[in-house]
Amino acid sequence: MGYTTVLKLMQIMVDKDLLWRDEKERAHVYSPKVARANTRQRLIDDLLERAFDGSAKQLVMQALASRKASAEDLDEIRKMIDDYMRGAK
Repeated sequence: MGYTTVLKLMQIMVDKDLLWRDEKERAHVYSPKVARANTRQRLIDDLLERAFDGSAKQLVMQALASRKASAEDLDEIRKMIDDYMRGAK
């Protein structure tokens, strides 16, 4: 990817309020405006709606079908679901 392409993408991200741009120096310095966790949440929310009609079950099933999960990963997923269910009560 070329310099001008990256620069244009970063300018778009500034316009969308995703990045800060420090213009104090000749070379502008960009930094994230939104925390990684917030960005991930926004992406997941958007993906759920666009690709899975809001169904978390379909998202999880697709993720598990696309790559072989290790036994450790599956155990951790089960624990996370159990913890979620306990908190939802």
